[in-house]
Amino acid sequence: MTTSLALDGIKAKQQKTWASGDYGAVAALIHPISEATVQAADLSAGSRVLDVATGTGNAAIAAARCLCEVTAVDYVTDLMDRGRARAEAEHLTVTFREADAERLPCDDGEYDAVLSVVGVMFAPDQERAAAELLRVCRPGGTLALANWTPDGFIGHLFRTVGRHVPPPPGVRPPTEWGTEARLRELFGERVTGLRFARRNFVFRFASAAQFADYFRANYGPTLKAFEALDEHAAKLLYDDLVELADRHNAATDGTVKIPAAYAEVLAYKA
Repeated sequence: MTTSLALDGIKAKQQKTWASGDYGAVAALIHPISEATVQAADLSAGSRVLDVATGTGNAAIAAARCLCEVTAVDYVTDLMDRGRARAEAEHLTVTFREADAERLPCDDGEYDAVLSVVGVMFAPDQERAAAELLRVCRPGGTLALANWTPDGFIGHLFRTVGRHVPPPPGVRPPTEWGTEARLRELFGERVTGLRFARRNFVFRFASAAQFADYFRANYGPTLKAFEALDEHAAKLLYDDLVELADRHNAATDGTVKIPAAYAEVLAYKA
């Protein structure tokens, strides 16, 4: 069993990881996932909405477009600064607050809808994070999540990186949030009408090498993995990332189009 102290140490490393590189560059690519998730949630104008582990504010901004009253939380302030600037540029109202997904500074039942798009899935204590999502949602309120699946491209990416730089022991893979069985374990009878739908987002690059370069430079988990390796080992990881992109490539025009499966999850607080 992983102790609370150990989980806090893992979380501190995660904060540094997500603050490294330029996650905003990756978030900009996958913004359509947030728009699709918010549309699936069918939010009503004026609803009180919380976006957990907002990053640069993708889901929060999508909810603000629905004229909801939106609060966005994350424990990496630099990412939220980017989100705040984006919301201001689009004249959208979003309140950004620094907070840990496992310790939300919110009242019980404060929100009509709670969102998280490839965010809360990375919390090291999955049970506690799920409990917090439920606690701050009002009875009958909506939970709407998008989570990478273990058998999709990002799941393969994490395993590829993990062969070179193993993840911390005792922590369940974040992609378990992309399986219906694990979600039912986490939420149980505390939700009703849980709907699990498999979706695809397509990453588009000019080449497999461009994908590897982009994720090496911008995506914190990949960047930190490269930083942990010597030159020879880093070359092996780079080659594996190029091979991974080639293997998943669905394009026939000489470019790279990579379908990346994610789970779109809707449920209602019991």
